[in-house]
Amino acid sequence: ADVHVAACKIGLIPDMACLLVISGVLRENPGIPVVLDPVLASGAGTELAGNRLIAGFMEHLMPWVTLITPNSIEARRLSGAHRLDNCGMELLAQGCQAVLITGTHESDQCVINRLYQKDAAVIESSWPRLQASFHGSGCTLAASAAAYIARGFSLAAAVDKALEYTWASLSHGDQLGKGQLLPDRLFTWRRHNESD
Repeated sequence: ADVHVAACKIGLIPDMACLLVISGVLRENPGIPVVLDPVLASGAGTELAGNRLIAGFMEHLMPWVTLITPNSIEARRLSGAHRLDNCGMELLAQGCQAVLITGTHESDQCVINRLYQKDAAVIESSWPRLQASFHGSGCTLAASAAAYIARGFSLAAAVDKALEYTWASLSHGDQLGKGQLLPDRLFTWRRHNESD
């Protein structure tokens, strides 16, 4: 190939055939950092991944994944555990290097995110809870984590920077019509250019 891939982000996987193609590409290109956003349901709650596809995630993708970024609902469904610490440990046991469980679906006053890594202490970060509903927050987080990893940041630093970027994008979100707010992913770029 004439282009070096510094990192890859995987989002919604619609079916087993697509999952197997992705798995094949990852097997043929070992060493590329992979961030997986395991989209299991739509924002409205419609199930997008059945048990067969979830089993496929575990068998065919997790050994290649650098970082998986489930929300707490997805973490429980993927791992079969209830306590988030158990979810994190179970997902690590499936072969990935790190698990970032986001706390947006929990009832805590603040959003508490937890980063689990093999042979490392759990890193918790707390963020003010935004009172709106968003479409694209998980995609923004996973894509920005992949971008920071591609830029050479350590995994923990990439996650920290991605959480900061995502929160800023959400806090400046735009509402189109009557739907959920969309992250303003260019907010930091505009802010930077306005200060010049």
